Amino acid sequence: MSAPTPAQIREYIAAGLGCDHLEVEGDGRHFFATIVSAEFEGLSRIRRHQRVYAALGDRMREEIHALSMKTLTPAEWTAPPGSP
Repeated sequence: MSAPTPAQIREYIAAGLGCDHLEVEGDGRHFFATIVSAEFEGLSRIRRHQRVYAALGDRMREEIHALSMKTLTPAEWTAPPGSP
């Protein structure tokens, strides 16, 4: 099985989670994603990450070695830096 590309990881996340903004970078084993979704409203950081893992399903165990992510609501995404 070949290593997934950042574009594939982006497609996997987008297919399972409604995103306002989604960026994925990586080298085939380690990935970093910035994910903005209204579905994160009212969720803790851990619950947000769990929601992304659910969107990825078994791929998280089988294809993706490591995924770091920044998960934001649309309001958090558009807020000026340093605002509460």
